[in-house]
Amino acid sequence: MRSFKHVNARTVDEACALLGEYKGKAMLNAGGTELLSILKGEYLSDYPEAVINIKTISGLDYIKEENGAFKIGALTKLSDIANSPLLKRSCKALVEATRSVATPQIRNTATIGGNLCQDVRCWYYRYPRQIGGPIRCLRKGSGPCLAVSGDNRYHAILGGKRCYAVCPSDTAVALAALDAQITIAGPKGERRRMAVTGFFGTLGNALKGDEMITEIEVPMVTGLSKQTFLKFTLRNPIDFAIVSVASVITVERGLCVDARIVLGAVAPTPVRSTKAEEVIKGRPIDQNAAAEAAEQAVLGAMPLSMNAYKVEIAKTLVKRAILG
Repeated sequence: MRSFKHVNARTVDEACALLGEYKGKAMLNAGGTELLSILKGEYLSDYPEAVINIKTISGLDYIKEENGAFKIGALTKLSDIANSPLLKRSCKALVEATRSVATPQIRNTATIGGNLCQDVRCWYYRYPRQIGGPIRCLRKGSGPCLAVSGDNRYHAILGGKRCYAVCPSDTAVALAALDAQITIAGPKGERRRMAVTGFFGTLGNALKGDEMITEIEVPMVTGLSKQTFLKFTLRNPIDFAIVSVASVITVERGLCVDARIVLGAVAPTPVRSTKAEEVIKGRPIDQNAAAEAAEQAVLGAMPLSMNAYKVEIAKTLVKRAILG
């Protein structure tokens, strides 16, 4: 690991100002579970000049109910979310997604903001300097996606455009299904909000170089809604998802009146399947409806040479999520 300057930020505005001062050559540190692997692997083209510690910012680790919504501070640890009585009652999908992340030791350190902002796990993108990296690619500014013609077992089957690395965040999938909003802080006290579904893009998230997440807001879900998060991994339960699905389905008088179905680990972003949702709306939830919705959820999938198996896993998880 190389040397860098370490700075303790005391406020959100100070952290954003420091990011602006270093002009893209500084990184934030909250739980540190992602940052340490980045620094040790040295797989990025530019090594950071400074690490800005935001654990020293008070008041960003909370879970509360306010104005008909649940608000979660960006520095809230994943273990606190997984064990929150408030969220267990009303945000089951998020609790299940959080519990699926890594190990108890990591959940006791990692934060919700960090989980949303974590970098992709593509092995070409993360090729360590010690064994010949870093490898240039479009996500690093220029170059081809080597996964297209290489080992692409765990890459995207939907939405890949010149980069096929998938979004690794489990909590993002659940939050997207829950229609959550993210609050982003910028320099000079600037604040903006956006939907979780709009936060992720093909080549990364929507944060500018001098911005950070401060809060996640989840609207209250009706008690009639059934929430589910399912995740297929190779090494249960500690691994990153091969495919995941989050769903929020509302049934009244035997008919589905509302549905949100989101797929994870199949694209560079969480993918909301409105076509699958439309299939089950206005119908009883049964095997036929679930099977039709599952087919629609992967409509348009374009697997690479080694990951077509993800299509069948995605269909199976969608069916299970709908049927409960």
